[in-house]
Amino acid sequence: MSSIEISKPQQHSLRDEKVLITDQLPRFKKLGLGVLISILLSACAVGPDYKKPTIESPEQFKENNGWVKAAPLAVPFQGDWWTVFGDAELNKLEPLVLTANQSLQASYYTYQQALGLTDQARAGEFPTIAASVASTRSSSASVTTVSGTGTTTTVSGQSVGLTASWVPDFWGKVRRQVESDEANAEYSRETLINAQLSLQATLATDYFQIRQLDSQIVLANETLGADEKSLTMTQNRYASGVSTQADVAQAQLQLANAKIQAKALGLQRAQLEHAIAVLIGVTPSSFSLSALPGMPQPQAVPVGLPSQLLLRRPDLMAAERQVAAANAQIGVAQSAYFPALTLAASGGYRNPSFVNIFSASNLFWSAGPSLALTLFDGGARSAIKAQAQSAYKQVVAQYRQLSLQAIQQVEDQLVALTVLADEAALQQQAVTAADVSLRLVTDQYKAGIIPYLNVITAQTASYSARNAALLTAGQQLAANVALIQALGGGTEVQPEKSASTKSETSAVN
Repeated sequence: MSSIEISKPQQHSLRDEKVLITDQLPRFKKLGLGVLISILLSACAVGPDYKKPTIESPEQFKENNGWVKAAPLAVPFQGDWWTVFGDAELNKLEPLVLTANQSLQASYYTYQQALGLTDQARAGEFPTIAASVASTRSSSASVTTVSGTGTTTTVSGQSVGLTASWVPDFWGKVRRQVESDEANAEYSRETLINAQLSLQATLATDYFQIRQLDSQIVLANETLGADEKSLTMTQNRYASGVSTQADVAQAQLQLANAKIQAKALGLQRAQLEHAIAVLIGVTPSSFSLSALPGMPQPQAVPVGLPSQLLLRRPDLMAAERQVAAANAQIGVAQSAYFPALTLAASGGYRNPSFVNIFSASNLFWSAGPSLALTLFDGGARSAIKAQAQSAYKQVVAQYRQLSLQAIQQVEDQLVALTVLADEAALQQQAVTAADVSLRLVTDQYKAGIIPYLNVITAQTASYSARNAALLTAGQQLAANVALIQALGGGTEVQPEKSASTKSETSAVN
């Protein structure tokens, strides 16, 4: 199985390479090299230099009131955040998302395309050199007016040459475009990391829901066994003339409802198992997860400070990179107001045949600068600049809105965990009370004091209390995972590998 490495976009600067003009061009060397040096010494990049937008954030999270550790956290979890739950099966499944998920694979190649665009823009910083070899043969006819006769002349020509051209980035248009494309590549990279975090959080949520369903299925089977015993007891009492036919019918209805509930839980589990199979890049038919009743306990999560979300949530980092890219585009638009200087040179050899073509007498060359400036465009440049400025303001607003939503998501999960912890304690009290009630009611029914309907009511209450406790435990784990995701997971340790598949070698190479 092959793998794909995720690396940060390389930071490139203008290379310290100088273009030397051959001694065959003495006059151009003096003029062109002087112009070139002056350009390099005085080069500047028009447009605003990037400054990260300021984000207002509270000093502390409002709902951080005891459920989580209050100590400030400079960085999120180290690496594999799901290991905090101590579940061996989950620890085996999560890495498979990174190595086999196809959505992550697609996001990776989106990132690679962004890197390609950056390299393409950076190529504009350097001269373009081309070589040519040509062979031509042409003919022309001439006619004598008096005699009406004519002659045909055939001419052959062979040439070998080089051409070079360079548009010095005097006003920083290329540099601003490179700056924008690099920021876009970083945006794509953070988006890739965010997709990884989202998929792994989805896997953890689905896995814990399966664990919840396994516990619910155990409870349903226990209830089913108890209902079967109750039906047998009721039938025996009916045969003895103690109970009525209505009691038997009610016991049968209770048993049927328990069977229906067990089937419904099995359906939910199968569908979640299929979802996990797709997340880890395999077909549902080739994946199964053994029943594991019981659920891990929610884990206390150090949330740190709201301002630190900007440094560890990949979606916020991606949004900030969009702001940087849009800022650079303002400079690209502004550079259109300034003249463009082009340095061009060509040279080679021409001869009727390739024989002795490289002799000095066949040499030709040309060189010289050209300067172009748009004098009137009907306001097109102003419109483009205004559009770039508006695009910048748009992504700044989006970045700030996303930051507010990120703080909201953390607050939501903090309060959810606090309330769910209280609910879990109350649910446990309800389970204890329901069990005592069922035992007393069953004894009273056996003694003939109360009708069987009271037993059914107590059984239903007991099952509902236990099932509600399991649902609350599942909600706690889901909120726990959502809180970790809202905090940015463990993405400060950047992954060395991205998605890959068994078929990647044949599909890509």
